Amino acid sequence: MPSGVVEARNHRLAGARTLLIREAQPQDAAALLAYIECVSAETDFLTFGAGEFELTEAAEAEQLSKFAAADNQIYLLGLIEEVIVAALMFSAGTRPRMRHSGSLGMSVRGQYWGLGVGSLLLDALIDWARASGIVTKLNLCVRTDNERAISLYRRKGFVLEGTHRKELVVRGVYYDTHWFGLEL
Repeated sequence: MPSGVVEARNHRLAGARTLLIREAQPQDAAALLAYIECVSAETDFLTFGAGEFELTEAAEAEQLSKFAAADNQIYLLGLIEEVIVAALMFSAGTRPRMRHSGSLGMSVRGQYWGLGVGSLLLDALIDWARASGIVTKLNLCVRTDNERAISLYRRKGFVLEGTHRKELVVRGVYYDTHWFGLEL
């Protein structure tokens, strides 16, 4: 089943805001790169900081095309009033022994934390994975001190599978990461 099974869907948030969740398309490349630069400056919980994400618009559009064409990968966007406020990327292996399992990365703009945006994106991913007929294992990595994210992942059924010591270094400080998995 190609990744195109996720239909764009609106969700009501607090404050009468509407969140649209849909798959990213190649024409989203410029807006997505601007979003990534913005969100990378808002938090130290990502694996990259401001100015460290170095894809060109053409390269990003090519990556988005590959996601759209794959049957075991997906790139979801969360938009409010046509502005990207969240993104979730899931990529599984290409070899037969690894096609069922992959890793996700997710980010949400700081001003939208606590509104359920991340929860809705994860729900969309889990629904897509179950419907895919291919993906049966979701994995993610999170800093051990990112308590809000860890709480969300646990609520969605992810279980702790291990911890990597000194996985990230931010401004000279080392951080451990937890690896979580969800079997579908």
